Amino acid sequence: MTRPSLVEIEQLAAARGLMLRLQVRRWLAVTSLRVVVARPRPEQSPLLLGELKGWTLPLPDGLQLDTMRVQGSHTQGVGALIWAATFAWALEGTPCRNARLLAIRDHDAQHRRLVRYFRRLGFEPIRDVGAAVADLPLRLVWGGAGLLMRGDCAVGLERAWRAAQLVEPA
Repeated sequence: MTRPSLVEIEQLAAARGLMLRLQVRRWLAVTSLRVVVARPRPEQSPLLLGELKGWTLPLPDGLQLDTMRVQGSHTQGVGALIWAATFAWALEGTPCRNARLLAIRDHDAQHRRLVRYFRRLGFEPIRDVGAAVADLPLRLVWGGAGLLMRGDCAVGLERAWRAAQLVEPA
């Protein structure tokens, strides 16, 4: 399978009647990223269906993913488009080849679902982030306790792209 470009991912979203946009801001060596998918509405602002926020440092392990949210009805495939666009952007526009995220541990059942979901994207556990003093810097970065995970952007792109293509157009 050939790796899709960000343009191809945007075209797939458009073919499904969706807008996929990236907002990128650079400040010194840090680049913030926001990926959004919205449904256009006549004479109204677009309806936000999903978003992902993160930031990068110019390093192979520099992609840090913070918030992923999909909301509303008729959102099948929105998450896959967001993930595919995020990984494609990292591979095309940054030296980042790996991403890190925290599967937050608010409630046990939800935490297990998150870990399973992230594993399907190719993420693997690095370590638990808890209440230890050594965990304080990570808790400040990620905003809570949970399982720190790392994933290969090329693997994540392949898996997210495959999932995005499986969704039937609305």
